[in-house]
Amino acid sequence: MVRSNRMPQGGTVNDGVTDLSDGKPGVLSTLGHCCAALAATPRRLLRPRRPDEAFLSRVRAAPLPPAKGVVRLTALPQARMSAPTAIVAEGARSLGHLPMAMGAFLIEHAQARFLVDPALCAGVHDRVLPGLPFPVGLLVSPDKPVLGLADALAARDLSGDDIDFTLATHLHWDHVSGLLELPDSVELRVPAIEYEWATSGEIAPYGVVRAPLRGRAIGNLELDGPPVLTFTRSHDLFGDGSVLLVDLPGHTPGSIGVMLAVDDGTRVLLVGDAIWNTLQIKLIREKAPMPGQLFDADRDRAFETIQRLHALPEGIEVIPSHDFDAVLARA
Repeated sequence: MVRSNRMPQGGTVNDGVTDLSDGKPGVLSTLGHCCAALAATPRRLLRPRRPDEAFLSRVRAAPLPPAKGVVRLTALPQARMSAPTAIVAEGARSLGHLPMAMGAFLIEHAQARFLVDPALCAGVHDRVLPGLPFPVGLLVSPDKPVLGLADALAARDLSGDDIDFTLATHLHWDHVSGLLELPDSVELRVPAIEYEWATSGEIAPYGVVRAPLRGRAIGNLELDGPPVLTFTRSHDLFGDGSVLLVDLPGHTPGSIGVMLAVDDGTRVLLVGDAIWNTLQIKLIREKAPMPGQLFDADRDRAFETIQRLHALPEGIEVIPSHDFDAVLARA
């Protein structure tokens, strides 16, 4: 089910710079959260959270509905950065770093061409990142250069006018900033609980910049379908089993995954930021407290979601939005 509304106007773009007048936590408040997360990290790197065996024993895989249609999937890498392996997968025994991707996914179905996570706009360092509280913006800043969404589409002979709608796995800034380069008529579809979490209150949650949502038509998705695989709720977007939305709560309250029946015969699950790297599924590890305590809205539910991903049957290709290797394989 999709219900439409529109976030009120309020942000403007002048001389290429977005008006970032959202309320955001003060510097002292943000530094306090950062310090608490940092203080908790060393212990968890040595003694990471262990899987909940009782929870895992209760997880059952419901049938995956047969697909009567297929889609074409193309990853659109736009930027990269890196992070310590032991931070991405808490306590991983590695002193190395993992490359991280940022970008969107182009999905082409017989009925529509749409984007999952319209990620980054050109000039994101000036237009969007200042909307995050200090020092959070510095922690998540991608390396330069950044390929704007319009340019990423143009490289495939497309423009914003060719996009029928967008879906967001969640509403953190790096998954919706590309909306600034799409026509206002291109609807953003997202669960109502996610939209309300991101836009309610005077202060935006950590990781959320509201400017890209202003003036945007919003279609509120409802996960009104049965369990699929190890996930408790679903929604069949086109009614043919080719695009199934599944519930991945924890990183944000309304985080979703997008299960695709791809035209090469594979089944692909786009999981947004439920994990940052597939290593977390293998090891059953959450992110370290720094940055997990800043960006995971509910750490316990986020860890349950990781365990559900670990319990998936074989044959599902999981693509986290920031897993550079997984994303590049579909570019």
